[in-house]
Amino acid sequence: MKRVFITGASSGIGAALAARYAEQGAVLGLLARRESALRQLAASLPNSHLHRCYTVDVTDNAALANAAADFIGAHQGVDIVIANAGISLGTLTDHAEDMAVFEKIFATNVTATVATFAPFIDAMKEEARRGGDPRLVGIASVAGVRGLPGAGAYSASKAAVRVYCESLRLEMKPAGIKVVTIAPGYIDTPMTQVNSYPMPFLMPAPTFAAKAVAAIEKGKSYCVVPWQMGIAANLLAMMPNWLYDAIFLRAPHKVRQDEGKG
Repeated sequence: MKRVFITGASSGIGAALAARYAEQGAVLGLLARRESALRQLAASLPNSHLHRCYTVDVTDNAALANAAADFIGAHQGVDIVIANAGISLGTLTDHAEDMAVFEKIFATNVTATVATFAPFIDAMKEEARRGGDPRLVGIASVAGVRGLPGAGAYSASKAAVRVYCESLRLEMKPAGIKVVTIAPGYIDTPMTQVNSYPMPFLMPAPTFAAKAVAAIEKGKSYCVVPWQMGIAANLLAMMPNWLYDAIFLRAPHKVRQDEGKG
């Protein structure tokens, strides 16, 4: 029985991953800010009595560490930790009020990824010494391949997650811990449902979860889902700046925090 800990588990990608792992018989640690949504999710899953819910904001490092210690203690270790919690809002540097949004996005998407992994590493090293095959999983994004106008904070934060996980992969390899980076394209979740622009290759969350879990099981170092967005990401990465600028200069922007009010 796999022991899987997931942040941002109350909806979207996190909830879909939880459902997929529960179908496979895993015991779960489900962490998010919304207690009622967490409890409803846990109750809907197979073996609901085995899953543990943690109502925690991922920017609270001490609370994250306490949740990790509780899960490890309850299940004598952990096999997979998925740092999935993330937020996405449009930001513009010339709007002074967006500075707080930049800080919030980086705290949630980047710093909290580190804080999620850190308290599990000793237990994972011990698991690897016993012959286990533990994995740390970071959720990046295709949006982190190139900087998108109006999404400077989100694009930069997801680029940071990808590069951080690459560093961590090298650091953890001697200890027998695999580090997997999953880069979603457009997945049909509450986060993308607010987008007013076309989203190519939009994928249902359960389909994404099935493919992501398969990539995690294989221990892939980096995987873009869906695969079509992987091709697009590679083309974007190779595109010269003059061409990228010409194509994306007038690309639609993500909704900013104050634009979503009213």
